[in-house]
Amino acid sequence: MDKKVSLWQIFWVFAKIGAFTIGGGYAMIPLIQAEMSRRGWISDDDLPDIVALSQSAPGVMAVNISIFAGHKLRGFKGSIAATLGSITPSFLIILAIAMFFTAFKDNVWVEKAFKGIRPVVISLILVPMINMARKSCTTWWKWLLAIASLALVAFLNVSPIYIIICVMVLGFGVTYFQGR
Repeated sequence: MDKKVSLWQIFWVFAKIGAFTIGGGYAMIPLIQAEMSRRGWISDDDLPDIVALSQSAPGVMAVNISIFAGHKLRGFKGSIAATLGSITPSFLIILAIAMFFTAFKDNVWVEKAFKGIRPVVISLILVPMINMARKSCTTWWKWLLAIASLALVAFLNVSPIYIIICVMVLGFGVTYFQGR
């Protein structure tokens, strides 16, 4: 934990990330990685752990990422600063949209803009996932687990909770039998 990072720095970095994130928590990952790596706040090995914790915690992924990243930097106060930073822009934007959207909701250009943003959001989600897979899947069996999990969730609608529980049991079992 780097005590030299001020709470205001954490707030403003996450406010910038929150302001330019379209598509939720997964779309935040490349921005968080770029901003925090550039500043030397986290290593490339820290990000997959933060994402994994964020996915396993209840609540909104974007907020969870902010909580865990802020905590890594400055503990509880860092969590608060990062969370407030990441949600403030969204809150202000939603407030403005709610105030003015009725005038633009049927505008064909607004509709087209939102349809145009969709492919960009998909790429913003895919790129960090592929990068994390490359760094995390270092053996053939890790790739097998990742691909099998993807297939189970995407094509067979298996709940990720069941997959996580099964992999945890498998991991404990392998560790137990390797230790014998």
